[in-house]
Amino acid sequence: MSNPRNGDTKPPCLPRNGLVKIPTQPNGLGSASITKGTPAVKNRLCQPSSVPAILSPALAHRSDLPIPSLASPLSLATLAGVSSPPSASLVGLNTNEGLEQPSPERLPGSPSERQLAVDEKILNRLFWYFSACEKCVLAQVCKAWRRVLYQPKFWVGLTPVLHTKELYNILPGGEKEFVSLQGFAVRGFDGFCLVGVSDLDICEFIDNYPLSKKGVKSMSLKRSTITDAGLEVMLEQMQGVVRLELSGCNDFTEAGLWSSLNARITALSVSDCINVADDAIAAISQLLPNLTELNLQAYHVTDTALAYFTAKQGYTTHTLRLNSCWEITNHGVVNMVHSLPNLSVLSLSGCSKVTDDGVELVAENLRKLRSLDLSWCPRITDMALEYIACDLHKLEELVLDRCVRITDTGLSYLSTMSSLRSLYLRWCCQVQDFGLKHLLSMGSLRLLSLAGCPLLTTTGLSGLVQLQELEELELTNCPGATPELFKYFSQHLPCCMVIE
Repeated sequence: MSNPRNGDTKPPCLPRNGLVKIPTQPNGLGSASITKGTPAVKNRLCQPSSVPAILSPALAHRSDLPIPSLASPLSLATLAGVSSPPSASLVGLNTNEGLEQPSPERLPGSPSERQLAVDEKILNRLFWYFSACEKCVLAQVCKAWRRVLYQPKFWVGLTPVLHTKELYNILPGGEKEFVSLQGFAVRGFDGFCLVGVSDLDICEFIDNYPLSKKGVKSMSLKRSTITDAGLEVMLEQMQGVVRLELSGCNDFTEAGLWSSLNARITALSVSDCINVADDAIAAISQLLPNLTELNLQAYHVTDTALAYFTAKQGYTTHTLRLNSCWEITNHGVVNMVHSLPNLSVLSLSGCSKVTDDGVELVAENLRKLRSLDLSWCPRITDMALEYIACDLHKLEELVLDRCVRITDTGLSYLSTMSSLRSLYLRWCCQVQDFGLKHLLSMGSLRLLSLAGCPLLTTTGLSGLVQLQELEELELTNCPGATPELFKYFSQHLPCCMVIE
């Protein structure tokens, strides 16, 4: 995964907020993953097919491999001098300190080439062009490269993902020893995602990671058996944590939230945790006065919970995502818009009981909205889109995936929205070619998704070439998207990434 810098773009294979899997290495941490940014609901696994071939560390000792001049454009394969054999494995985030690495003097090539290969000014600029997976491997080439790559600036925005089995080494006698996390500390990681851990594992992590007490700002626990006691110890010991995610953790209770949450937390995500209901929202509302972002997926939260938020949170909270909260109705929307009037991001994805009347309440009361997600809301009709178009003049992103009652009439309302930049219409089964004609006047659109729309034809889709400012167009599972159409787009929309 690449770090955006100076306008650099991510490789096409990398989705937003994506996940990169690093294959296993002998030290037990090689299968760690890294995620970019804060955890997101729609994380997708990315297996980068376009990553250049690379040598395993053992091949770095080959004296017959020339090092090319760094003045010309380089790929990893060029740097290595040869393609990687199929059996060569990538190296993980935590480099093996015991691995023998060649010194600059042992690198092949002439003295001038060797000098260029370890010049820190050149390396500091060169390494920005590689993904996180590639940087992990490049750090194994020699000590000079590792010294440059281990600077925290190359790892900003990346979150290591560690599974339980990767936290321990098995000693010859069968005992378990917690792994060294010094390599993570050197790179300054301030966020971690731990998967499948217990209370004891979390305590071991706190004791062994040098930055755990003050330097860790973000913690994510997924599919873990953390209890109320473990949650309390973690938040008491890790004083720097301001962003917390709990996903698939079914052993803590609402009482644990009351005893653990503290005012320094500004972003909280709770999803698929069976014991979370209205009382959990009461704890959040009373204990987190500085909350700016709340992401919640809870099947048992009702309309009552959305009235618990305080006036302080109404001022500070700008992001609320209620995903698959099936019990939320229009009455809950009434409570929400009065409690949190300053929202700029709202998701009601999967809140299947919300109707057009609920959307009208949102449009009339949340005029600061810039992003609205109504996906998987089957009761939403064209009338809701009329409310949105009339009142939400600052809206930049609208997600209508699986809103099966949306028709071409609804798209005609949206065509008047001059600020809209991203529009998602995945699997809107009633949208036809005529509806697309309404979108052709939307010069502000940069991203358009029509994936799975069965009634769109090649003729209707070809008209999208009029949207010359379009940067991304998604047409997966769209019957009208033919090879000839993609070729046509490549000629007439050269700056647009068309997803097949």
